[in-house]
Amino acid sequence: MPDLRHKIREYVEQTPFVDTHEHLIDERQRVDGVVHSRFFQSNDWSYLFQDYAGEDLVVCGMPRKDFQSFLNPNLRSEEKYLLLAPYWKRIRNTGYGLTLRHTFRGLYGEIDVTSDTFPQIAEKYHEFIRPGFYADILRRSNIEYCHVNSLQSSFMDSTTPNILAQDLSILSLCRCSAADFTRIEEETGLRPSSLDEWLSIIDDYFRRCGSKAVAVKCQIAYTRALDFAPVTKSLAARLFPNQADLTGARHSLGADDLKAIQDFLFRYCIGKAEEYGLPVKLHTGYLASVGIMQIARVRSNATDLCLLLQDYPDVKFVLMHIGYPYEHEFIALAKQYPNVYIDMCWAWMLNPVASTRFLTDFLVAVPSNKIFTFGGDLVAAEPIYGHAILARRGIVEAVHELVASGWLAAEDMPTLIEQIMRGNAHQFFPNNPCGVDA
Repeated sequence: MPDLRHKIREYVEQTPFVDTHEHLIDERQRVDGVVHSRFFQSNDWSYLFQDYAGEDLVVCGMPRKDFQSFLNPNLRSEEKYLLLAPYWKRIRNTGYGLTLRHTFRGLYGEIDVTSDTFPQIAEKYHEFIRPGFYADILRRSNIEYCHVNSLQSSFMDSTTPNILAQDLSILSLCRCSAADFTRIEEETGLRPSSLDEWLSIIDDYFRRCGSKAVAVKCQIAYTRALDFAPVTKSLAARLFPNQADLTGARHSLGADDLKAIQDFLFRYCIGKAEEYGLPVKLHTGYLASVGIMQIARVRSNATDLCLLLQDYPDVKFVLMHIGYPYEHEFIALAKQYPNVYIDMCWAWMLNPVASTRFLTDFLVAVPSNKIFTFGGDLVAAEPIYGHAILARRGIVEAVHELVASGWLAAEDMPTLIEQIMRGNAHQFFPNNPCGVDA
């Protein structure tokens, strides 16, 4: 079997990924180096810990104030290492830790963060950032292009559309929090007071972005259940002015009324996605951050989605992050519903062993066109490199298990690998970047 594993590894290593989920800020902001907002808190090597490894650091015992100090752009690199060192050894073998270790090795030539290596890592972090370094990372990672769900705007017109395709985020269009009204006003200059005015804004987003976007994306599962019920427009129109009035002159809505508005607006956006032929990406499963997860709500994601999947049979839904830690229910959804597809983005970092088991089980249960096997789910570009290494190793292990046990014919292996790593994404998503062929 060593020859078999070697052959599978060769196919996986030479096959490019289509990366179907990132949160990258525009490269210009990284090159300019101007620190701002929660998406770019520090322009030094500590920034690479901001996305996810920082969560493991806090979970393993690092005080939150120490982690915030670690990210402080004014703190000397030596002091940052002293803050990190007691906790790094606790997380270096988690998926988040392994991602960074592979990144340090592949991009900076350092195998780990130690008292001897951190000065080189700190120096090479800055040396690496230059115009075109996003493309360099993707080339080194053997990634053709990425889908980006910007966290800074509802739709980001990228300066490098050939490698960074964009999702249209509908989160602010259907969640209706105070922050969402502020964002939409900043992006459009409009402050709607009626439902019809809000729907007109939604229509305009789809008119402007629908022909450029690769998908619609929504991560509303962070704040509510995915049980979107049918709601009449008349009810939503009656409730909406109360939610839109931020002066406090009206009575604030209760949870049930807010849910009704969100249900109506979410379904309206799904209808627009269908009109424009856009797949709908939904966050499911584990919630990023520390100490916020309502596990009962996460456990119900698959159950809550069934009505929506049935009500919109012509809309293709991409369920993200394999629903971890309830991933087997998502295998069942993909097997049952023609309009359900699964994206393994983020999952390899969350739990590489569970993700390998998931892919092994998925490929003998569900048609092979219904899975996308990589998305870094990162704001910082550099750890994409390390995350892709975890994903390739998991794919090798899953395919090897299937071939060695006789569930997959060896002659079918090359075609399957190409399909799940890039072919499915090329065939499924509209508006692929120019110059990229399936």
